[in-house]
This record gives sequence, C-alpha cells and structure tokens, in this order.
Amino acid sequence: MLRSPPTIVDLSDMLSESSQEVWNREVWWDAKLKHEACADELLAGRRARAARGEVDPVEDFLFTYYPFRFSALRQWSPGAGVRLEAATEFFFDRRFRVHADSTVSLAPPTEEIRQRLTFHLTLCRAVAQRPAFLGCFGLHEWAMVFENAEERRHSRWPLRLGSAGTDAVVRSQALRCTHYDAYRFFTPTARPLNRQVPTLPQRVENEQPGCVHVTMDLYKWTMKSAPWVPATLATDTFVLAREAREIDMRASPYDFSALGLKPICIETAEGRVEYEAAQRALTKKAAPLRDRLIAALERALKP
Repeated sequence: MLRSPPTIVDLSDMLSESSQEVWNREVWWDAKLKHEACADELLAGRRARAARGEVDPVEDFLFTYYPFRFSALRQWSPGAGVRLEAATEFFFDRRFRVHADSTVSLAPPTEEIRQRLTFHLTLCRAVAQRPAFLGCFGLHEWAMVFENAEERRHSRWPLRLGSAGTDAVVRSQALRCTHYDAYRFFTPTARPLNRQVPTLPQRVENEQPGCVHVTMDLYKWTMKSAPWVPATLATDTFVLAREAREIDMRASPYDFSALGLKPICIETAEGRVEYEAAQRALTKKAAPLRDRLIAALERALKP
C-alpha cells in the first residue's frame, strides 16, 4: 500500500538547503545503477551458494553475523546533504522529503535515529583517535574453541593442530582481546585468561583500530546508518570486511586449505610477524573509510 508522500518543505527551510549539492537525474541515476551493479557482483557468490545449498565458512559470516538483506546492500542513497532532481521514485519513502523546487533529499533523522547515528559517530571518532594495538595475533578464534573443540562453530572443518595442540597455543600466549562481540564467544575456561573483560557498555572505551573485528564492523555501522550515509560506503566497507574476514580465518586454528586459504601460523614467531603485517595493512585501509563514515554521519546529524 502506498504511503503518504513526505511533506513539502516551505520557504523557511531554503537557507539551510542552499548549501546542499544538487544532482540532476542523469548524475544520480548513473550513480544508482553503478552501485547496484557493484552490490550484485559482491552478492553473486552468496546467492549462487544459497541456490546450491552450499556454505562458505569465510564469506558467509558477512551475511549471518551481519544479518542484512541482499536488498539492503543494493539500496542506493546519496547520503545526507544532497538533493536529487526528477527523483519521483523517492516520493513515497518517508525517509525522504520533497522541497519547494521539487527536488528530493533525505529528511532529518527522527530523534530515535539521531541517537543511533550519534552512537555510531561517537564510536568511530573514539576508534579513529586511538592508537592501533597489534599484539593480539588473532587468538580470539582460538579462545572460542579452547578446551571445547567438540562444540566449535565450524565443526565440518578440522583444527590444524588438533584439539590438544590448539589448547596448548592458547595456554602459551597472552589473550588480549578488546572486542566485546569476539570476547563473548570465548569458551568459559578461556574468558578468565583474557587480560580484560570487554563489556557492551565499554565498547567506546575499548575498541581500537588495530582490531580485525573493528575493521569488519565498519560495514555494520555503515549499514545501520543507511540511508543517511552514501551507499558507496556500504560496498566499500563490505569489500574491506571480506578481506579482514579472510585474514581472520587464515589466522584461526581451523584448516581451510581446501578453500585455498593459506594459514597464518600464529603459533610460530614467523606467523605472528605475518599476522601483524596483515593487521597493520587492514588498519591502514580502514582509516580513510572510517573518516568517510564520520564525515557522512556529521552531515546527517548537522542541525
């Protein structure tokens, strides 16, 4: 059922609108088609596997742990601060509004949405201002199977060092996980071995840019901020999240060699050096994406 169109903005709003970009239909339609084509390419593997009833323990994580619909990644938006000409397609989306000159833009977020976007902004700013810690060596995945290998999430895949060997690595290394959503999956006997107890309320204080999961989470915060941030951020952060996930699994205790993934053997000194280099590279790639998300959120929250 069609919803009522958004309210037309009156002349009192024109002063604040004067600083907004205006995109003609050719420009924004081209951007929309390019975004949808990019999203379709990124979704192709998951769609094909679903049709065949197959799973991929690496990439599928991005569709299960981050449970966004395919249509959400495909959905195009210019983000806040942009007005679109000849954009009647958006007339019946209450998140958009029609201006007196018939252009369309995103409406200001509701108070509830502002609170959500403000949290995303606060977290991203805190992470951006914090130095990267690169000494965790991806041991969170090992802590998730510590002394409980029979209940591991990827039960179809063997452990490279077996159960006893995996446990020995955890006992020999310092667990320094700062990410709440990783820590909460530690086995009960692994949690006391971590140097801190990350909690959900302390997320802003704990999360740091060197964490592989924090890099992956850029995709989550971008998607949760849609449509008030540009859709290009969604596809860009997805690509980086997929790269980070691959590093995460290569450094895990699982043997994914059948998938063509060469292990990063963090149980060795050479492997820890390799992991730290990969972690540093991901941190460097994440920084400009985080800056883009911060800027987009600031525009969306501008009074």
